[in-house]
Amino acid sequence: MTLYGYRLPAMSSLILWGLLWEAIGQMEVSFFVPPLSEVIVTLFEVVQTSAFQKALWETAYAFLAGVFFSIVIGIPTGILMGKNRLIDELLLPWVNIFLSVPLTALVPVLMVLFGFGMTSIIITTTLFAIWIIILNARVGVMQINRSLVDMARSFGASPWDAFVKIYFWAALPEILGGVRIGIIRAVKGVIIGQLLISIVGFGALFELYSNNFLMSHFWAVLLVLFALAFSISELLAMLERRVAYYAAKR
Repeated sequence: MTLYGYRLPAMSSLILWGLLWEAIGQMEVSFFVPPLSEVIVTLFEVVQTSAFQKALWETAYAFLAGVFFSIVIGIPTGILMGKNRLIDELLLPWVNIFLSVPLTALVPVLMVLFGFGMTSIIITTTLFAIWIIILNARVGVMQINRSLVDMARSFGASPWDAFVKIYFWAALPEILGGVRIGIIRAVKGVIIGQLLISIVGFGALFELYSNNFLMSHFWAVLLVLFALAFSISELLAMLERRVAYYAAKR
């Protein structure tokens, strides 16, 4: 962030927004926006409760499981779509449809098919994340220099060797970009699942605090959620920058 020609630290924008939040809260414009200082004090109280720790575990379990399945299924599918025209023509319309439609509308269908438990929440999280991972992996493979593939074939590489040693590594920058965006979407998916399918985890805390107008508690839990999503996204962004040289080698 640059201000009047001076480069400010990376977190300066967050500090400015925090000061604005504190000022609005102190003016008591709305009960919905308590002062940031009050939210932080409440945060230290909330994280020590057993209800928060249970909610964190339930949310983390559903989130990690959904991200795991979206990565394990999404990356190979995207690579196959990028290297095989028939598979691409069969799957690409469906990937674009599911990426474009509001997935919240599918939640009632998942509830009928898989019940009201953790399974439906994990599937919802997976559906929010997987499509952008597939598309990014596909784009990464389609940008590979064909001479790399021809070289592998000329040296007798098997399809599996080419898949693991050529396609995956050459498409890695785009794959990581897709995973980073997919994880952000997965945060949305797990909360929607916990609010609409089964009131557990952070969804249960949001429901409890909003119904009882405990807005400082509500924002405290939301800050934790934002911090977790931001931290994971930044870690993946750092990893993405480290492997960016693979794109140049293509």
